Parts: sequence; C-alpha cells; structure tokens
Amino acid sequence: MINGIPTLEDLGDVAGKRVLVRTDFNVPLNYDGDTVTIVDDFRIRAALPTIKWLTERGAEVVCASHLGRPKGGPDPKYSMDPVRVRLAVLAPGVELMENLRFNAGETNNDDEFVAKLIQGVELYVNDAFGASHRQHASIVGPAKTLPSAMGRLLEKEVDVLLGVRDRPKRPFVAVLGGAKVSDKLGVVEALLDVVDSLVIGGAMCFTFFAAQGKSIGDSLFEPDQVDVCARILAASGDKIHLPDDLVGLDAAGNFATWGTYLPDGAKGFDIGPGSAAAFTDVIMDARMVFWNGPMGMFEDDRFAAGTRTVAQAMADTKAFTVVGGGDSAAALAQFHLDDDVDHVSTGGGASLELLELGDLPGLAALRGAPNAN
Repeated sequence: MINGIPTLEDLGDVAGKRVLVRTDFNVPLNYDGDTVTIVDDFRIRAALPTIKWLTERGAEVVCASHLGRPKGGPDPKYSMDPVRVRLAVLAPGVELMENLRFNAGETNNDDEFVAKLIQGVELYVNDAFGASHRQHASIVGPAKTLPSAMGRLLEKEVDVLLGVRDRPKRPFVAVLGGAKVSDKLGVVEALLDVVDSLVIGGAMCFTFFAAQGKSIGDSLFEPDQVDVCARILAASGDKIHLPDDLVGLDAAGNFATWGTYLPDGAKGFDIGPGSAAAFTDVIMDARMVFWNGPMGMFEDDRFAAGTRTVAQAMADTKAFTVVGGGDSAAALAQFHLDDDVDHVSTGGGASLELLELGDLPGLAALRGAPNAN
C-alpha cells in the first residue's frame, strides 16, 4: 500500500478473476462525415501497464470509461466504438464497456448503477486519474464492496504530484495560466504556501491587473474575483510574477503590443516577448517546476509565442518538470515538446485539486476498500 491506498500487488492472486478497470479513455476525436478517428491515443496507451499486469497474471479485464459529455443518455457521437477498435490492437482480448455517461447514474453516483457495473466482477482497479476528482459512480462506488487497488498510472500520478506538493525541490516554481482565475484560486492560495515563485499568465492575469487598478481594455476578466485577487496580491509578498507586456488586438482589430495598461477597446490574448523572456528566466533558475494553463490563445499562431516560449523553457530547464494536463499538455504536444518534460499529467482538474487538497474522492474511496482495512 502507498499512503493507505492498495496497489495492484494488494489484490493477491488475480488469475481467473474478472477485474473492472476504470480507465480514462476520454480521447480527442475527429469527425469527418460518418468517419470518426482518434486524434491522440495517449490516454489509451497510458493504461496499458495496468492492463498488461493484470492480463499477464491471468485476469479477465473489462475496462470502463466516459467519453465526451453526453447528456445522461446514449449519443452515437460519443460511442466507445473507435476506442474499442484501438484497444483491441493495443490489448487484444480486453473488453470495453459502452460510455459510462450514457447512463445518468454515473454522474449522479447512483447505487443501482454501481451494482450494475460490478455485476459478475470480483476486483476493482481505478486507473482513471483524470476523473478521480469526480464523485461519480464508477470512481467511488465499486470500492465500497470489492477488493480494490490503484493502477500503475494512478499510482504514478499520485507519487509525482504529492511529491511536488509535499516534497518540493527548491527553488520551486509554479506557472499558472488559462482563462478563468476562479477555477484556480484554491490552488493559487495553496501553492503560495509552498512555492518560491508563482508565475501567472493567460487571461487570468487580467483579473489580477484589475485588482491593481490597471486598465485592461475589453480583455477577458472576472469582476467578481477582483477583491480576492487583491487580497492574494497583498499577502503574497514578491512571490507572484505577472506579465510586463502583452499582445493582442486593438479596438480596430489590428495586432498590437502594449505594456500592462491597455487602451479602450483593446483585447489581450498573449503575454508579450519581454514577459516570456522573464518567465523563462524564473523557470531556468528553478529545481522543480509545475505548469498548468497556457499563456495565451496558443491555438491561434498570432498568440502562440508566449505559450511556446514557456513550453520550450520547460523542455530546456534542468529542473524536475511537471505539466498538469489539459491545455498545457495539448500545447506541449502541438509544439512537439511533450517528450522533453519529466511528467505530463493525464488530468488537468484532478492535478490541480490534488495539489490544492492533497486528496481526491477516488483516492479516498480506495482507502475505504475492504482490502485496505
């Protein structure tokens, strides 16, 4: 066991036993008429160490996952068929249930749905880190009655992220971006207690600028979070690093560069070159770096430079580097740098919640499993 959580070895002899493995096969799909293809099978491949450990020891494995956001009922757009085809190539003989979210009981954490999931199943393994911050039936239900364990992927995520949280190498730097500051206020406050520097970019920086009384033009910000950001800035000392320059579109829709005061009608979409260089310096001086959230609208080449520069710094630094899933992982892949960092998490929201709280509902459920007590 690790931190009171059973591992695969704690399941005992699995030969001949039917094992439900909760995976996170929520892969990106491309739709071209009636043809659906998987854009990136990283999440399927990430589950293979757990699946192979079980099958090599004679277990009968059935995987279960959600895909997309169906509205509590069957939707052909989110069928698991493309995933099933790919899984059959990577792990022949392994079953895959239909999309868990085709049943409203999954997101409602319904006991009857849990009973349906575990019918005929003798063991349960959670390897879906990216969904383990959800109180969903397949995440917290099976471990109430079945001997359970965390899979290899979940085990690695917990080890790395709790290491970042509880045993950081110093200087420890966190880089946060993305659109909404409200999604990350909890982790901002939690990280301020442990980091040496906190770098903030992306659209969330504009709420902090508003808290400083700076003009932000028509840039995206959250007015109801301005007071909270002001309080955080006042309490942070010199730990927080905000951009010194910005790029975006002026009122006429033309590409423009500014300092930290934007004219009326202007919209900021990326950090500027000076800020990207300054953020790089902070990253290069660190011994551990955690990054979650792009520095701008990197999907648009005009506003990709800030995120690209930070991604390159993550690849180049000698620090231990962790990327917290989501758009940050997508940016690394876009710039072909995902193999140049130490750990790319499979869960954006889950990684942030684990850093903030030190625990997740999925982990707590495993600690309560019959074989954990």
